[in-house]
Amino acid sequence: MASLVQIAVPAPLESQSSRLSETRTHPLTGGMVDTFSRAHTDLRISVTDRCNIRCFYCMPEEGGDFAPMARQLSFPQIMRAATTGVRLGVRKIRLTGGEPLLRPRLAELVESLAALPLADFALTTNAVLLDSQAKALRTAGLRRLNIHLDTLDPQRFHQITRRNDLSRVLAGIDRALSLGFEIKLNAVTIRDLTEPDLIPMTRFARERGMEIRFIEFMPLDAQGLWNTQQVLTAAEMRRRLEAEFGPLEPIPDTDPRAPAVEYRFADGSKVGFIASVSQPFCQNCNRLRLTADGKLRYCLFAREETDLRAALDDDSDQELERLFRKTVWEKWAGHNIGDAAFEPPQRPMYSIGG
Repeated sequence: MASLVQIAVPAPLESQSSRLSETRTHPLTGGMVDTFSRAHTDLRISVTDRCNIRCFYCMPEEGGDFAPMARQLSFPQIMRAATTGVRLGVRKIRLTGGEPLLRPRLAELVESLAALPLADFALTTNAVLLDSQAKALRTAGLRRLNIHLDTLDPQRFHQITRRNDLSRVLAGIDRALSLGFEIKLNAVTIRDLTEPDLIPMTRFARERGMEIRFIEFMPLDAQGLWNTQQVLTAAEMRRRLEAEFGPLEPIPDTDPRAPAVEYRFADGSKVGFIASVSQPFCQNCNRLRLTADGKLRYCLFAREETDLRAALDDDSDQELERLFRKTVWEKWAGHNIGDAAFEPPQRPMYSIGG
């Protein structure tokens, strides 16, 4: 029988006496800072809530609570939000979904975003459509991809995604590598399901010069199936990889706000773990999320969000900047998955943006 997961409840970021006063209004100048003094420099932008696979931990088998297409942000609206974020200190942008490659003429948006003064610009994809779109994205200025793939086993791929597209995903990865993209593989790990994939996925990534990052299963599924017994912790995954490949050397954090804890194999290849459940990293969080229908969220698990649509259609930047700052200022200390009172977000993952 699987052992229960020990979920870490984050220690308070600061005492209430040292925390910035919640009654004080948000700063009117400078970067976006919350009441715990966390500066926000990372913006995830969802360009669609539609997807072409149906991973059970993200989407229902049939149907879905999709926003009307008319409510989907236009490219000019997305650029307005992105440039506002950059003006307020954003230095990293990642395009997400749903599946972003379903968005028509995506390369046009990529070209505009790639021209912004960013330290990092990337796109997350399931790679089903990547073989046909990789060249256009590369030409538009995209250089880095996060590709989601949980297994190399066709039967398990179908069990997870409810689709038979593994061969298309692998073709997309090969095409992107041939064009020179930097690729990180993201794999959700689920006890008693994807455990057999830890070693093959790691070997697959290392042989192709890609970093793989294993993500603990989080309570974001559309059907409410998550429970702690399904969580394969980062500590356990690390032990299994070391038993197969030898010692893993911790890599010092170049960015302590990054969600992944990274390790290096003896040959220099890397593996990362995103331990959102067993070891939350809320105290270092610097991320904001913009949904495809124009809602700004300060956390993946947030139960509140700020509607930007009216401000995006207004000619003045003042109100849009105010809403960005206000959203960050209202950010909580952390998601508290380990707390008995934890409530998952009202939106499923595909509706928020990964």
